[in-house]
Amino acid sequence: MAPLQAHNEIKASAQLVLWTFAWAATLALAKFGPQLLWDPPQRVAGWTAVAVNLTVGIGWVVAFTRFLRALDELQRKIVQDALAVTLGVGWILGFAYVVTDDASLVARDVNIAVLPALMGVVFVVAFVVGKIRYR
Repeated sequence: MAPLQAHNEIKASAQLVLWTFAWAATLALAKFGPQLLWDPPQRVAGWTAVAVNLTVGIGWVVAFTRFLRALDELQRKIVQDALAVTLGVGWILGFAYVVTDDASLVARDVNIAVLPALMGVVFVVAFVVGKIRYR
């Protein structure tokens, strides 16, 4: 890998990490702020926190796009394959849960946070499989 390519990957990776932490922090603020920071709940503060989270989320998407562009072709393929598997699993399991819940086939509600956590695990596994596959 050329030194410039490596530098660009490191820079894009660092920016993605910073945007990821910023997005997670603004999500936590939007989620927990109404109970912990501005009690009694204030609609303006709540909507402002959500708007900031959405804005930072857009920045995260841009940073992720730049990260993908900075990768070499093989790394990009591995990440894109892992993302495709992750999207497919999330889509299929998400809709399967909606159907089973609507048909009253599940005894209790599942916390929505389970889906992104599961998708994170699927992504990591698919990424590792891709790295092994393309050695």
